[in-house]
Amino acid sequence: MERIAIGADHGGYALKNAIVQFLLAAGYPVEDVGTYGEDAVDYPDYAVQVARLVATGQADLGILVCGTGIGMSITANKVHGVRAAVATDSYMARMAREHNDANVLCLGGRVLGVGSALEVVQAFLQSRFAGDRHLRRIRKIQALETSEGR
Repeated sequence: MERIAIGADHGGYALKNAIVQFLLAAGYPVEDVGTYGEDAVDYPDYAVQVARLVATGQADLGILVCGTGIGMSITANKVHGVRAAVATDSYMARMAREHNDANVLCLGGRVLGVGSALEVVQAFLQSRFAGDRHLRRIRKIQALETSEGR
């Protein structure tokens, strides 16, 4: 079973906790990097921790939660080897994995309710990269990362 790293800022704290409980109940090993309360914190601090765990192979996949998922996605995508995607429904989560080989899922704690978010997480975890024509596109992304010095 994949090792999951998860993090959130104050806007995603409550949803992160629900996701952690869901993952643990399903048997996933989880590394929760925080935040551990509702006090205001800066999302990049948590996004980079999860992204680095994924990029170094210490986690297989990552999940990040802030108010919208956007800030987490922007930050995580700065880490070489990370392909973070915001998803607001299970179709987006499935396509992120199947077509884009996303390894970090970003969610909005102020966008999704717990039930919808858990459906998105489940779709993300159950999907696999389709390869084939999509691999060519992923290699272009990787080449861009290298040429930009990331």
